[in-house]
Amino acid sequence: MADMDESPFSLVSLEDELTCSICLSTFDCPVTIPCGHNFCQGCLLATWKDSYSCPQCRTHFPTKPELKKNTVLSSVVRTFNLRTSKSEATLIAEESKAEKEDVIRCDACMQAEASQTCLTCMASFCEEHLRPHRENPTFRLHQLSQPLGDLSERICPDHHKLMELFCSQHSRPICSLCLQQVHKGCSFITPEEQRNLTESNLRGKLDLLDGKIMKNESVLLQMDVMQNKLKDSATNRKKALLVEYQQMQDMLAREEREALNAVDRELEGGQTKLKGLAKKFTDNVNNMSKAKEEIHSLLSQSQTLAFLQASFNLPPAVDFDPFTPRINVDSKNVTATQAFSALLKEHLTEILKQPVEARLLLLKPGEYGKAVPGSAPASSGSTGSHPESEVTKPPKQKRQPRSHSPGRQPIHPLIPVRMPYMESHSGWHPRQHPPGPFMPPPFMAPSFMGGHKTNLNTGILDPPWTGPGPQPKSGPKKKPQKQKPPQATENNMGKKNQARSMEDLLNFEGKDKPKGGAPATESKETAETSDISPSITSAETRTKLLKYGTILTLDPKTAHKRIALSENLTKASVSDEQTNYSDCPERFTVCSQVLASKGFSRGRHYWEVKLSSNNFIGIGLAYSSIDRKGPTSRLGRNAQSWCVEWFNVKLSAWYNSSETVLVNPNPKRIGVLLDCEEGTATFYNVADRAYPFHSFVFPFAEAVYPAFWIFSSGSSASLCKLQALGADAH
Repeated sequence: MADMDESPFSLVSLEDELTCSICLSTFDCPVTIPCGHNFCQGCLLATWKDSYSCPQCRTHFPTKPELKKNTVLSSVVRTFNLRTSKSEATLIAEESKAEKEDVIRCDACMQAEASQTCLTCMASFCEEHLRPHRENPTFRLHQLSQPLGDLSERICPDHHKLMELFCSQHSRPICSLCLQQVHKGCSFITPEEQRNLTESNLRGKLDLLDGKIMKNESVLLQMDVMQNKLKDSATNRKKALLVEYQQMQDMLAREEREALNAVDRELEGGQTKLKGLAKKFTDNVNNMSKAKEEIHSLLSQSQTLAFLQASFNLPPAVDFDPFTPRINVDSKNVTATQAFSALLKEHLTEILKQPVEARLLLLKPGEYGKAVPGSAPASSGSTGSHPESEVTKPPKQKRQPRSHSPGRQPIHPLIPVRMPYMESHSGWHPRQHPPGPFMPPPFMAPSFMGGHKTNLNTGILDPPWTGPGPQPKSGPKKKPQKQKPPQATENNMGKKNQARSMEDLLNFEGKDKPKGGAPATESKETAETSDISPSITSAETRTKLLKYGTILTLDPKTAHKRIALSENLTKASVSDEQTNYSDCPERFTVCSQVLASKGFSRGRHYWEVKLSSNNFIGIGLAYSSIDRKGPTSRLGRNAQSWCVEWFNVKLSAWYNSSETVLVNPNPKRIGVLLDCEEGTATFYNVADRAYPFHSFVFPFAEAVYPAFWIFSSGSSASLCKLQALGADAH
């Protein structure tokens, strides 16, 4: 057993094996039961009362097993307890030894505890051996201090003298010989003075920390107050919103009741009319039945004289020709109510698709056009941006007609205005032929004046529908045929009212087109749509976009002959003179367009385009399979291309000949982020940040190429180097 104690093997690791599973302590008189498990004898007997089973494996014994002491396990437990107690005693001894080592002993007797330390003798003394320093005048100049245990650290390692000075320049303690040799000329002070300076510096830092802690705690308190205010403000806002929406629900419920009551009134009126007519027809049938009986009675008369003397007159009902009445519930009031509910539903659906900030512009463009609540102030430059990206098609909206300045012809509130199609097969150019009014085929729209229809080309009200059943809806709008604009004459020079697409049918705000097709750069429409506050919540920093930056060049094989490429194939400009390009199948021959030389089918890619002007220019994407020669080769007028296009003062998004009118931020620099994995293309107005104003969502059937349409002579589009705006070479 002594060998086991002296061996390096430790029994501490066996503590879990030497622990009783019942009392969770080391075994006390361990016994073994037939299943092989060990327990303290007292613990096991305490568990065996009515039945006999193993507390660990639950093995049941029919009779009480005979318990025998496990002598080997008892020996191991005894050894473990001895080693544990020895370890504890050793630990206590080591701790007391360490405490004793901390005591400074007298350097003379090496037994008693030192009372003071002499810095001149560089030794510590007890009270007995300190008597010479106290009584002998020889030692009166010696410097005594509290007991010090680090006397060796106070000795200069170079000269073995007490370091009683402190060099301020080198920030280290020195002795008198160091001051005469190595530190000659250095400024010095005593260690006590240096300590005072250091303590003063540390106290200053403590004051600074206390002040900063107080300020931070004050800010934390203010933040707690602000958090409570935020909660109160949010609660008040929620209450206000509940009130507003409850009022809207009440109004809609009231409108619903009135609409249903209108139908009930029509039903009641129709039933009353039918009952009255049915009573009249029933009376007629009864009168004519009586006449029939009289005729039969007369015919049965056997006396000829009496028969001839009898007279008979038909009832007046015989002269009345019966008819089936045409009575229904499709009155003007009911049909107008039903049309209004459908239109209101469509209007709300389109509005609710937009972000919250954009809904304000749709409902009250004049009031919220210059400042959207919660957004940053609009910049005064020409790089204003739209506050929200328009991912979906903007809803049809009603606007009150604007007041026109003197000299302008007022536009009928139900006649939308449409800019003429600016390109045809003949390559018509606005600077060469000023366009006259472009009038598409007439189309009808329901008026809000009691079921009448209005011809939007003439403004004349047609008679209301009088046939049976509900008022028929107008047929689908036919796409107007492209035609060459007529030459300006005296009859059409003053006409400014032009038809617009059916997508703006509910836009009652008339806009005048400038004479001669010139861009209306100073019109009210431009000022209202360009002065838009940028939205900080939707804007992105250019740094996030530039990590997807892609270097692009223009493909000269696709450029129209009116487009000239320059600056290492990064700038495209259009002129009236054609460039001497060779004929090839990839070249656009009808529309002044050009594609980039690189297409993308996977990953994310970002590029920026600088525009010389926002007039008759388009930026988009196209498949390589886009038509190059036909009339449908224009970007956005087919299913193979997508485009955002500036047409005079109007900004539109085009795809497959479908137009979505956007709010025009008048950007000078456009960023395009193409995400092939998500199938999206987002257009940004790049200023101090990147402000998204439209996104296309489409599946990729093949690689897409950046595409450009430039129409005005002298206009250009340049691919920018993706670097800081101030250092851009373009």
